[in-house]
Amino acid sequence: MSASNKPAWETRFVGIESRAELSEDSRIRGYAIVFNVLSLDLGGFRERILPSAVDRTLREGLDVRAYADHDTAKILGRTRAGTLRLQKDAHGLLADIFPPSTTMAKDLMISIQRGDVTGMSFRFRALDDQWGTEDGMPIREVSDMIVGEVSVVSEPAYPDTEVAVRSLRAYQQTQIPRFQRSPEFLRRYLKAKS
Repeated sequence: MSASNKPAWETRFVGIESRAELSEDSRIRGYAIVFNVLSLDLGGFRERILPSAVDRTLREGLDVRAYADHDTAKILGRTRAGTLRLQKDAHGLLADIFPPSTTMAKDLMISIQRGDVTGMSFRFRALDDQWGTEDGMPIREVSDMIVGEVSVVSEPAYPDTEVAVRSLRAYQQTQIPRFQRSPEFLRRYLKAKS
């Protein structure tokens, strides 16, 4: 396939929820991609990423980078360097980012802990997709793609995933049932309190 016929890179944002602990072994952890969940309106259509979509990236061991806000000057990790680990499970593509001990990374981790940064994003090239309609809205289902990047951001298009900055020890000590961390649970809780 010639360079002009290659699919364009696309970027999608994923909502996160943050609970954080800062320590020497801190990391940024969350689902960069969630499967079988519709995105927000992406400009006249919505999108669903199927579980098979990430298989090529993982199977071929492609070199994926992690950035802050898609800024290549703000690199947080890389699969080839072992500072970004990607793992597929039933929920989605889980990213473990082991950020450098830089001012930028430390500032980002504090922003996640405070709840100022609340999203993850991914950049991809769709290799196979199918289109349909649900409730009158065009729906794109991506079944094969190349993941080029995951990024920690503040503007999500997929609001159903999460990331957190935490040490493994703190994470194990502060396990909270998933339903209690969900945005829906928090909305109901806040409504009941008012």
